Amino acid sequence: MPSFANPFAGNVSRKITKAELIQAIRLDIAGELEAIFLYDAHVLATDDIVAKTVLSDIRDEEKAHIGELMTLLRYLDPAEAEHFASGEGEVKEMMAKLGIEEPSLESVMGKSYVSGLTVGSLIKDKEGK
Repeated sequence: MPSFANPFAGNVSRKITKAELIQAIRLDIAGELEAIFLYDAHVLATDDIVAKTVLSDIRDEEKAHIGELMTLLRYLDPAEAEHFASGEGEVKEMMAKLGIEEPSLESVMGKSYVSGLTVGSLIKDKEGK
């Protein structure tokens, strides 16, 4: 849980090393996963449509943060990225053996949505423009 009682808890007196940054990013990912769990629990615990809508949106933003942090982690630690890729490959092999196709972004979001995506459109969408 957060340590808000200490306003200096997140401050460090020096620049951190790359290894420390990698560890910090892993901790950030864990925090985002915990936030997703908590927001989802709140969504499931209420029937208020406004609360469900807002909390679901916040939860989904946390999921995007995990994508950002994982991308940063893969950049900072390419060897770890190889482990992620290996694990992804193992699951895809298992799915193939079970005759299950990996869902595409198009199947989840819709073809017209995906075909219109560009880096610029994602940035504009994130900024609300």
